[in-house]
Amino acid sequence: MDKFCSTLLLTRHLLVVTVFILASCSSTRYQSRGDTGSGVATWYGPEFHGKTTASGERFNMYDLTCAHKELPFGAVLEVTNIANGRSVKCTVNDRGPFVSGRDLDLSYAAAKEIGLIGPGQARVSIVYLGRDSSYVKEVKYVSSGGPYTVQVGSFKELDNALHLKASLELKYKEVYIIEAEVKKATHYRVRVGKFLRRGEAFGLAKTLADEGYSPQVTHYDERV
Repeated sequence: MDKFCSTLLLTRHLLVVTVFILASCSSTRYQSRGDTGSGVATWYGPEFHGKTTASGERFNMYDLTCAHKELPFGAVLEVTNIANGRSVKCTVNDRGPFVSGRDLDLSYAAAKEIGLIGPGQARVSIVYLGRDSSYVKEVKYVSSGGPYTVQVGSFKELDNALHLKASLELKYKEVYIIEAEVKKATHYRVRVGKFLRRGEAFGLAKTLADEGYSPQVTHYDERV
């Protein structure tokens, strides 16, 4: 019995340590105003100007925005270039960077504020200043029967669908694209998962809505 208890306590200890390590390595460290972090920042501009971001907004390279892999849309950050001390406040409205070893993609305007355009990348400190709550969305239902899936976006341009798919795959599994004909036009629908129970689909959809996406719980198409 003593051996069993010791093993159980050791297992619980390892579990707690593992959870702590995972939490400390994730973006959940940005929970309260003033929380800080650091990383490598890059920037993006003309090539993406006018295209749809993962949040659904149009990317404007002259707005003070940025892309992060996990922070919710609407998160406001103060980013400081450690090399020169220059700072800028920007709002997360997109996902990225998609290159290993990079943590933040700044818009052209935000990058220019901190002298990042020339070097292309720099080590930065990040302070979480809060969040614009208007980015929080609601879950919509467009199906009364299962199995269910969660649709996160629908686009006429395949590139926009592929960008959203790649953005979601930074955090979620089983992301896929299905084609649908609407008024003789092809639409590319980005969806996540397959669920037998509506409550399970709603749980994922609620997480996505809180993050800033616009999810719909809909019927899973067996043709996928």
